[in-house]
Amino acid sequence: MSRAVLRREPDDRIEVLGPDGSVVAPDLVPDLDEETLVSIYRDMRFCRRFDERMISLQRQGRMGTYSSLAGQEGSQIGSTYALADDDLIAYQYREHGAVAGRGMPWEYLLYWMGHEHGNAVLADVDVFPLNITIGDHLPHVVGWAWAAKLAGDERVGVAHFGDGATSEGDFHEALNFAGVFDVPNVFFCNNNQWAISVPRDRQTASATLAQKATAYGFEGVQVDGMDPLATYAVTKTAREKALRPNDDERRPTLIEAVQYRFGAHTTADDPSVYRREEEVEEWKRKDPIVRFESFLRERDLLDDDRIEAMEAKIEETLTTLVERAEGYEADPSEMFGHTYEEPTARLVEQRDYLRRLRETYGDDALLEGK
Repeated sequence: MSRAVLRREPDDRIEVLGPDGSVVAPDLVPDLDEETLVSIYRDMRFCRRFDERMISLQRQGRMGTYSSLAGQEGSQIGSTYALADDDLIAYQYREHGAVAGRGMPWEYLLYWMGHEHGNAVLADVDVFPLNITIGDHLPHVVGWAWAAKLAGDERVGVAHFGDGATSEGDFHEALNFAGVFDVPNVFFCNNNQWAISVPRDRQTASATLAQKATAYGFEGVQVDGMDPLATYAVTKTAREKALRPNDDERRPTLIEAVQYRFGAHTTADDPSVYRREEEVEEWKRKDPIVRFESFLRERDLLDDDRIEAMEAKIEETLTTLVERAEGYEADPSEMFGHTYEEPTARLVEQRDYLRRLRETYGDDALLEGK
C-alpha cells in the first residue's frame, strides 16, 4: 500500500471490505496468500470462542473479572498479523487477540485467574504485561521504541489502547515525546465508542481521534476497525514508515480503528444501563467475522466443512488451555513477591502471618472461611 494512504484527511476512513464482505477498495487489498487469509479468519473465530468461554468460566466462579473483546476481532488480529514476530506489543486489557496472534501461551489464562505468572510469561512472545490502569503503558512503549531506535534495532513498538485512554495525560505525553524524538511507534486506538459508560462524544470535542496526531507532528489515520484487511494494510504501512521513513516523514503513526464492543465493558458491567440494544444490533450488522467469512467464501477459501473442522480444532485448543490453567498449583505466598524488588518489613510481616495461618489451620479451612 502506498504511504499516501496515511496522509488522508483524518475523517476519510479507510475501508477494504464493505459490511457484506464485498471489496470496496480493490487497490487497497493486501497481497496475502490464501493460507494467511484463512489463518486470519481462524484466529478471529478463535477469539470469539475464547471470549465466550472466558465469560462462561467467570460466571461459574472459575475465573476473575474479564474484559470481552467480541466485535473487535478484526482490528486485533488484522493489526497483529501486520507485524514482525519480534515487534513489541503493549496493550490495555481487552486485546486478547494480540496475544492469540502470538500463539497465546496457556499461562495467559492464569492472569485472569489471579496469578501474576500469567502476566510475566507474555514477555516470551514480545508482549508487554497487561495494563489495567488506563493509558499508563503508552509512555513505556515510547521509551522502549526510543531505545530500539538508539540501538539500531529493526523493531517497532505497537501500543493498543481504547478511546477512553485519549482523555488521559499519559496519552498526550507519550505521543508528544514520540513525535519530538521521532521514535518507531504505531499507536493503535481501538475506538469502540464507549469508555465504560462514557460515550465517544463525551471524551473529546474533536471530530476524530485520528486528528489528534496533527498536534504532535505526525500522521493520524482512521480505519474501519471491523475490517481485518483494512487494519492489516494500514498497520503494515505504518510499520514500514516507522522503520524506514522518507525525508518528509516522521516515524510514528496514530491509527484510529472505528469499531464497537458487542458485550459489556467487563463481566462486572451492565451495558443495558447506558446504551440502547438497537445501537448494538446496528453495529452487529458489521460483524467482522461474518464480513470476512463472506469474503473468503466468495473466493472458495471457506465452506461449511472447513469451518466445522476449524471449529472442532478451536474447541480442542480451548479445552487444553483451560485444563492446563486450572491444573496450575498456585503458591499463595507469591502475592508478596510482585510489589517491590525487595520486600518491606510490613510485607515480610504479612507473608509470615499467612504462613503461620496455613500451618495452623490448613488451606482447606482458610478457603472455607472457618
